[in-house]
Amino acid sequence: MNEMSSAQAEQDLKKLAEEWAAAELHGDTTFLQRTLADDFVGVGPLGFLLTKQEWLARHQTSDMQYTAHTLDEATVRVYHDAAIMIGRLTQEATFRGNPVNTQMRTTLVFVRQQGQWQLAGLHFSTIGQPPAFAQS
Repeated sequence: MNEMSSAQAEQDLKKLAEEWAAAELHGDTTFLQRTLADDFVGVGPLGFLLTKQEWLARHQTSDMQYTAHTLDEATVRVYHDAAIMIGRLTQEATFRGNPVNTQMRTTLVFVRQQGQWQLAGLHFSTIGQPPAFAQS
């Protein structure tokens, strides 16, 4: 992939990631159904795994309710028909009525299939403070 097409892919992926974050915020399962790869796997901040159908079900059951879901600090590395994005996700939400307001480092893995970028997987890791012994 040449520099020009790589730069375009980076821009396309950042736009797609913003659209994904907005779709999560608004529970847009039509967009998510189209954008998540069939073999999508999401890894939650506590290490649990969700398939595409399980990921979509979070919205269909209304268990997860977002009031904020934003992605920033995103960097993208494109490898032909795959790309890795690392960013910061800030969410204000409730899960079954329990608050889950947090900032997470997230890794999004995209693949290009039939000329369209899809989200094949993601991994969330809560951004925490270093332990007392590591603070100076």
